Amino acid sequence: MVIVGGGPGGYEAALVARQLGARVHVIERQGMGGSAVLTDVVPSKTLIATAEWMTVTEQAGELGIGAEGEDGALRADMDVVDRRVMRLAQKQSKDIRTRLEREGVQIVEGTGRIEPTIHPDGSRLVRATTHDGAEEAFPADVVLLATGATPRVLPTARPDGERILTWAQMYNLTAIPEHLVVVGSGVTGAEFAGAYNALGAQVTLVSSRDRVLPGEDEHAAELIEAVFRRRGMTVLPRSRAAGVRRTGDGVVVELTDGRTVAGSHCLVAVGGVPATDGLGLAAAGVETTSAGHIVVDRVSRTAALGVYAAGDCTGVLPLASVAAMQGRIAMWHALGDAVAPLNLGIVPANIFTAPEIATIGVTQRQIDAGEVDGVITRLPLSRNPRAKMLAISEGFIKLFSDRASGTVIGGVVVAPRAAELIHSITIAVTQRITVDQLANVFTIYPSLTGSIAEAARTLHRAGEVRRA
Repeated sequence: MVIVGGGPGGYEAALVARQLGARVHVIERQGMGGSAVLTDVVPSKTLIATAEWMTVTEQAGELGIGAEGEDGALRADMDVVDRRVMRLAQKQSKDIRTRLEREGVQIVEGTGRIEPTIHPDGSRLVRATTHDGAEEAFPADVVLLATGATPRVLPTARPDGERILTWAQMYNLTAIPEHLVVVGSGVTGAEFAGAYNALGAQVTLVSSRDRVLPGEDEHAAELIEAVFRRRGMTVLPRSRAAGVRRTGDGVVVELTDGRTVAGSHCLVAVGGVPATDGLGLAAAGVETTSAGHIVVDRVSRTAALGVYAAGDCTGVLPLASVAAMQGRIAMWHALGDAVAPLNLGIVPANIFTAPEIATIGVTQRQIDAGEVDGVITRLPLSRNPRAKMLAISEGFIKLFSDRASGTVIGGVVVAPRAAELIHSITIAVTQRITVDQLANVFTIYPSLTGSIAEAARTLHRAGEVRRA
């Protein structure tokens, strides 16, 4: 097996392949873990975890907690924060490399590309260019492409790494921006906007849509936008950026309607592009979309013999968990092990705002549109006794069940640590558990999970009405 890319899709595939007895080479140009570990998921969530400490003190007065000092305010030292962020990213990368080497995976530092020739025995050749300019050739029975994605760059907002930044460059800052303008209100934009707002920066969020997080659950997005505004963030809906220019020690964001927004820094968070250039895809018979994503089926196969792909370079779903599963599925399939095709309907996702938004399965939008015959319940967290003790006043639990069978088919959690709370709902969706079964599982009292069981009980009443 030759794997091009050492991110979650690549290194998880390598571990599976070694477990099943294959010889494995991983070609990685940046460092083990790829951008997910070094410049994206790990560092951004570490930064957000620091910012979260700033938000948990919002209700300190209500809890009877006070701080000494002139104004009693918490402050973040961005130099210390960023050093910790990058130290943890490097440590995670090192841990991954150590694990792979211990399992017998051969790591090649460089870039890889597929040669077009298919040998009579069906094998292919992958050529690696190492960091010192040398070339090595690796015959492969199976090739896995897991090269990820890079930040999308607007021609009118070229990043300079100092004032105009992509999400991969946000860790170069040694001080909290005086005024951060965030262009893009999707997941990345919302997460960074919320984090820097909590860390003390003035933040303006430029959204081309009616609200932030336009692709997410409407109630969750509305709640997060309200929280952003309550914390002092300026949100500009229906405002599209035409360009960003540097003005010495600041930036000016020009909007298409003629307005301008001046700030000290600008984060351009308008999505990513697949890192597929230079891989030799067309000559090797690998089909790509007009956007450059590698086309794969549900077991990660491409159109080319012996070539699989996983992760953000496929455009299937830009989550590290999905990349990892695609990589595992590719190896299970290629090596003849038991395998189930990728099922996106059971993939949980989390947005690391404060509070977090976690989702799984069917959406309310699908139910409202009549695409799914489901029943919806929503409980505010403010009525939960544990939430009251923790002074949590914002958030909710939402459950969806199948109208005919009562099976749990989806859910939304908006709460601190929603990424953890969604797990029980994910199990229910994956294992096709009914609302009655979920309701009858014991929960700790008091606990936030008690609201999940309570939501399930309310759907039992809906079920009784349906059967009447």
